[in-house]
Amino acid sequence: MAGSDPRKSASSHHREADPRGKLRSASPEQIDSQLDRLISRIQSLAGQTTEHPVSRPSAKALSQDGRHHAADAENGRPNQPTQGRAKQSTAVANADTVKASQATRRESQAAADLAVGRDEREDTPRPDKTPADSPQTDPAEKANVDTVRRKPPHPELFQSSRDEPWRPSEPLSLASAGINESLLEAIIFRFMLSAAECEGRRIADQVQLPFRLIEPILERLKMEQLVAYKNATATNDYIYVLTESGRARAKNLMADSTYHGACPVRLSDYIESVQQQSIEGQFPKRDDLTRAFHDLLINPKMLDRLGPAVASGRGMFLFGFPGNGKTSIAERVTGAFGKYIWLPRAIDIDGDVLRVYDPMNHTVDMPEAGGGLLDSGSFDKRWVRIRRPTIVAGGELTMEMLEVLNNSTNNISEAPLQLKSNCGTLVIDDFGRQKMSVDQLLNRWIVPLEKRYDFLNMVSGKKIQVPFDQLVIFSTNLEPKDLVDDAFLRRIPYKIEVENPPESDFRKLFEIMCRVTKIPYNAGAIDYLIKTHYLPVDRPFRNCQPRDLLLQVRNYCLYNDLEVELKNEYFDFACDNYFSVM
Repeated sequence: MAGSDPRKSASSHHREADPRGKLRSASPEQIDSQLDRLISRIQSLAGQTTEHPVSRPSAKALSQDGRHHAADAENGRPNQPTQGRAKQSTAVANADTVKASQATRRESQAAADLAVGRDEREDTPRPDKTPADSPQTDPAEKANVDTVRRKPPHPELFQSSRDEPWRPSEPLSLASAGINESLLEAIIFRFMLSAAECEGRRIADQVQLPFRLIEPILERLKMEQLVAYKNATATNDYIYVLTESGRARAKNLMADSTYHGACPVRLSDYIESVQQQSIEGQFPKRDDLTRAFHDLLINPKMLDRLGPAVASGRGMFLFGFPGNGKTSIAERVTGAFGKYIWLPRAIDIDGDVLRVYDPMNHTVDMPEAGGGLLDSGSFDKRWVRIRRPTIVAGGELTMEMLEVLNNSTNNISEAPLQLKSNCGTLVIDDFGRQKMSVDQLLNRWIVPLEKRYDFLNMVSGKKIQVPFDQLVIFSTNLEPKDLVDDAFLRRIPYKIEVENPPESDFRKLFEIMCRVTKIPYNAGAIDYLIKTHYLPVDRPFRNCQPRDLLLQVRNYCLYNDLEVELKNEYFDFACDNYFSVM
């Protein structure tokens, strides 16, 4: 019509052509009721529970959708066929319902995992589904699902004690743990290059991190075509291999360093751990020292002198004649403190790896933990629990052992002795007989002994400050004043002489060592030994002599096929051998 509004005509034509006009003319309450019935039907077909209903557009939103259709017609944009839009709307609703159902099942499985204490979610495709058949997940949906399924389990409650004052908690994420992701990727590449092929969980075990933190990295490397799936496993995991580009990158990283062990710990975390486990402030009591020296015969006077020195947590000199047990005392001092400390396997220093854990000097004593896929992971596995270290360095000690050692072949740095002995005891045995001069050692340690921190130079040229937190014991057969000057003696507050044992202790040592060597004790033979070979020649008693003489007697009897026992003539033979040049 000539006088009619063309926009009204278009709108009227749209309403007549739209088969949903009956729905548009209905009230909002009727529309909501019909949509609820439709969604309930879809949910029942998809297995969706009513506890997690699928969100749907309201009647108001549908009305706005109708106005958008009218606006499209007014602007000259062709309308989508109504039947096609209806099918598309149903398909979208079905897809949203399936996604919501999958998310609900994932949340339920994640809750079940938390109940049994699982360390990670096995949310990889089924083994019977090939990688090519795996559906592409929307990134936004994947982020929401990952937040649920990668939530760590509740760790076992840790109660600190004197034997174990601190324990590293399991990392919640790479960022919260301060993990250098580039360094972690380099370690993974090096390991995969050396292993040729490996499962995802084996990679996680190698770097000592939960699988839930490693899985996103492997997925990203797969998207970047640096790694590929070779096969699936029965544990919902994949066997990973490097692609050609991945192998080329791994070889470049291997040229920088061959380290592919546990993921290193931040230097700041290590310093904090030393503060938490320091021997200073523990102040062991007499009972603690008695327990530490339970297998030694210690004179009460000697114990009174050792107690305050050990409780101070500072350095001490043990000097005296050889054979009186200076080294034995020094090695057992650590037992007066708590039993365990946690030590990082390696430390990350701005990309440089400093290896701290040393199986030659550290005794591992890990807490009990579940095994396999249900490992609760209540602690950070990048750390190892060891017995408080006691490191002994004798005449072999050199200046190089007190600095960071770098292997030029593999470019891996090794921590010096004083760093490995933190929170424990460092014994410098036979002090004064090292290859280096006494002045060199004193000049190297004169500041750390007073300030309780040390400076180390990394191979990259970076200088770092680290704790110097150990009880340093200098054991020597010489007089301390003949070895060092007053400035150094001032920084070693305790100088304790290990004296010769009295005759009563000497006899007691024979009783103890007879039980150890399984030789019947004979008091008469011991009287003969002392009155014949000691008192007439004014020979001093030494703590090591009962053990050495009894071993001489036993070996003599075994060689001559005699009964092992103590006789006067057997002691005569032993003394002739033992004291021939003494």
